[in-house]
Amino acid sequence: MNLLIQSAKIIDPASPYNGKVMDILIENGKITEIKKSIPPAGIKKVINANELHVSPGWFDMQANFCDPGYEYKENLTSGIKAAAKGGFTGVAVVPSTNPAIYSKSQVEYIVSKTAGQIVDVHPYGAISYKLEGNDLAEMFDMKESGAIAFTDDVHPVMNAGLMHRALLYAKSFNGLIMSRCNDKTLATGSDVNEGKTSVSIGVKGEPSIAEEIMVTRDLFLAQHTESRIHINSISTSGSIALIKNAQKRGVLATASVNGYNLMLDDSAVMGFDTNYKVAPPLRGKEDIKALKKALAEGIIAVICSDHRPEDEESKKVEFDLASPGMLGIQTLYPIVNMSSELTAEQIVEKISLNPRKILGLAIPVIKEGEEANLTLFCPGEEWVFEEKHIVSVSKNSPFMGKKLKGKVKGIVNNDMYHPAEA
Repeated sequence: MNLLIQSAKIIDPASPYNGKVMDILIENGKITEIKKSIPPAGIKKVINANELHVSPGWFDMQANFCDPGYEYKENLTSGIKAAAKGGFTGVAVVPSTNPAIYSKSQVEYIVSKTAGQIVDVHPYGAISYKLEGNDLAEMFDMKESGAIAFTDDVHPVMNAGLMHRALLYAKSFNGLIMSRCNDKTLATGSDVNEGKTSVSIGVKGEPSIAEEIMVTRDLFLAQHTESRIHINSISTSGSIALIKNAQKRGVLATASVNGYNLMLDDSAVMGFDTNYKVAPPLRGKEDIKALKKALAEGIIAVICSDHRPEDEESKKVEFDLASPGMLGIQTLYPIVNMSSELTAEQIVEKISLNPRKILGLAIPVIKEGEEANLTLFCPGEEWVFEEKHIVSVSKNSPFMGKKLKGKVKGIVNNDMYHPAEA
């Protein structure tokens, strides 16, 4: 594949061309030339757009492609298409499938079925056998087969002893444990934040302390074992304070936030639209303010889509019966661009560089001789997100019909180009 990208502002702190508007020539999957102007003669594919930006390919650190077992919600093929549309050249998929990804055979299924695609798909393995929270899964075998980290996803590990053993075991082979913190003995299961909104709509709210108590536990366990831990789906100001304090003490802790928790507050559920029902729940405005500050300060290192496809039978029901989750991978960039108050450079750090750094994956660099792993985007372009844009099997997005700012133009990876409009 030969491709010329014209007049694109390069956003890559590791590139000698960072911040410069340049032409980029890609031949047979490699960046062969970067100059102010490259003649397009003889090049079949030329890409240009108003205020075009290019960065190392983005990486979504938390998405559910539902395959195997729930292909009526999403499958690996549709998930890859959605990721490409959203500007992601890499995705880590959670183990909440059927069967769950708790042994090497399930890891190998994901790896083999997604090989050779434009989007690199990396599976997470489960911490516990069948995500049941009782016994450790075959973590070392899964790592050898391609699992890049371990999590029980939305099933919090309630057993402190099991989490302690998981941290010690993963440390022995430099594995990473990821924790979704939500103490089920305190959580109500309503997926509505405890506060004025929950009171006004007559729902028993989810208290912040359910998240924060488990964050406290897991940070102390990581400190005791001297192990790495990643706390995902952070949603409260209290959790941020705990993580900040732990990082100052030298605890090897990183954290991520879901994009929707940066844009939407709990007032969105007032109309009982089930597309706004997510886990963790949408929180209050003060929590959102604290999340944005923590991103700017580097306390939170990563922004994830938390892409959770749900079919109509799981969403077009009464609010309390609906499954939590929303589509996120196609709309993450404009949501972050509009709401996070981060610069383009900071956004690239949070959705491209830091995820790969935490997971121990190679970080693409925009310079001559490097493999082309790129995302093309226009931060200032406004557009309306419509159902026709959705390529996921499910359609559970609250952003349909909404004007968004920031548009992906395409991705380049594995000697392939995928335009976002395709």
